[in-house]
Amino acid sequence: MAQQKFNDSIARIQAQQVKAKQAEAEAVVKDSVNKVDTKSPFYSLTKGTEATTVLQNNKVKLTLSNKGGCFTEALLKNFKGQDKKSPVKLFGIGDMSFNCCFYNHDNVIRSKDIYFNIVNPSDSAVTMRMSASADSQQYIDFIYRLKQNSYLVDLTIKAVGMDSVLTSTVRNMDIEWTDHARQQERGYTYESRLSTLTYRTNGSSDNLSASREAKKDIPTAVNWIAYKNQFFSSVLIADQMFNKCQLSSKADKEGSGYLRYYASEMNTKFDPSGKEATTLHFYLGPNHYHTLSSFNKGQTDKWHLEDLVYLGWPVVKQINQWFTINLFDWLRGWGLSMGWVLLIMTIIVKIVVYPTTWKTYLSSAKMRVLKPKIDEINEKYPKQEDAMKKQQEIMGVYSQYGVSPMGGCLPMLIQFPILMALFMFLPSAIELRQQSFLWADDLSTYDALINFPFHIPFMGSHLSLFCLLMTITNLINIKFTMQQQDTGATPQMAAMKWMQYLMPLLFFFMLNDYPSGLNYYYFISTLISALTMVAMRKMTDEQKLLAQLEAKKKTSKKKSGFAARLEAMQKESDDLKKQRMSRQNKR
Repeated sequence: MAQQKFNDSIARIQAQQVKAKQAEAEAVVKDSVNKVDTKSPFYSLTKGTEATTVLQNNKVKLTLSNKGGCFTEALLKNFKGQDKKSPVKLFGIGDMSFNCCFYNHDNVIRSKDIYFNIVNPSDSAVTMRMSASADSQQYIDFIYRLKQNSYLVDLTIKAVGMDSVLTSTVRNMDIEWTDHARQQERGYTYESRLSTLTYRTNGSSDNLSASREAKKDIPTAVNWIAYKNQFFSSVLIADQMFNKCQLSSKADKEGSGYLRYYASEMNTKFDPSGKEATTLHFYLGPNHYHTLSSFNKGQTDKWHLEDLVYLGWPVVKQINQWFTINLFDWLRGWGLSMGWVLLIMTIIVKIVVYPTTWKTYLSSAKMRVLKPKIDEINEKYPKQEDAMKKQQEIMGVYSQYGVSPMGGCLPMLIQFPILMALFMFLPSAIELRQQSFLWADDLSTYDALINFPFHIPFMGSHLSLFCLLMTITNLINIKFTMQQQDTGATPQMAAMKWMQYLMPLLFFFMLNDYPSGLNYYYFISTLISALTMVAMRKMTDEQKLLAQLEAKKKTSKKKSGFAARLEAMQKESDDLKKQRMSRQNKR
């Protein structure tokens, strides 16, 4: 047993020594020459003539250059740019840079400096070859394969005969990847808010802050890194995982034509002997939930690229995944315009939450018919020192009639995640992009009723008609709701009512830059709520409801828990007062 522990200890020490030597070798190599010198076998490859080749299928057209051996342009054939004529250009010449660093004994070989040989080009595959010898027996291949009917490109990086050229102790390669993300939509403010550098570690996805500038070092292994716009993303995926990731994101100024400058530095496994290839993948396409989730099928380690489509907080996200998206797809299958799809979806959602809406309304109606009795109690105890007694009697009345002031809160809490699900889903629904309805020419961005020649703080340089309609209907709905809940005003209640009228005005300034499809949903949802409130008020016979409460009072003897606690507190307060008066009298 002791001998085994001794052997294990020796093995650990040896492993640490090997690791230390490897780290030292990496440090020496990486701190050496920062460019390919004249003695390098790759020096001749730093001079040449640039040439391009194209990979394409029915979805994308990708241009690759032999200078650097990577993409220079990506066009998405099935989506149009802001002019609604030319294809979306995910990135163009000078926007994207992809550099792999390999190490030999004296210097660093950077792929971005090398003119590759283009080997066996076709529409679906091409090999970019970096040869270290004139007889082409020593080289590194970048093999690109574009999948059919897909936005995914496989990249295999493999060394052949490079044992004597590359440092055998450095078993990884460094990667530097940057992208100047273009503004693809009309609304800079909102698109910038939804454009983030996103990454996935084992088990979860996260992103850098959407603030002006953000940097982060990731201590754990990363599966993929995504440069995300509102509706499109460039994603780099590593089968062998990325390590030592340093990520950064910096916002561009409005009007520049760009949203953000993304940059990543990381490393991944690389076998200089060529026995094992390094496998990477590029996803260059839309943030479409079903498209992204399709890459999970048949994989043991799922990528979960669908995390790029933000669907809200955990509970809301589940509702969107299992209900909202499926309902949306089903209605789209009817061939209706997006405006009608949103209208029908909103009606269906309102029908789903109607039972809870009715319970909330009924709770308010019961309190309203009891208002005369509450007014009597308010008149009975006008003094502030009698507030406890007044509250006790009010709660006693509610208890006798079987009414709870909080009876409408639980139904509202139940329906809230369902209503919020659609609100969270719509800004990320690429199906709304460039879809027109009524006066809105694009439901994925704001609808400008008026464009101002100047910028208004907190509002922007335009007025959204759907946002204006949403605000007006919200104010009307609040008025109806306040009338419904008029159960006896107090100074606190008056302040809360004033705040409720103020909220729609605040939302107007907040949502003026939001997508017209989202404001349209909010508008019709609020309008339906107001009409539902009016209809329920007309259907309610308040005299009959009061008679039902009177009948319940006769059979109810038990006080509510809250009323009993108030009574106990009042009794305790009275006892304390009596004790104080007794002590004062003795003096």
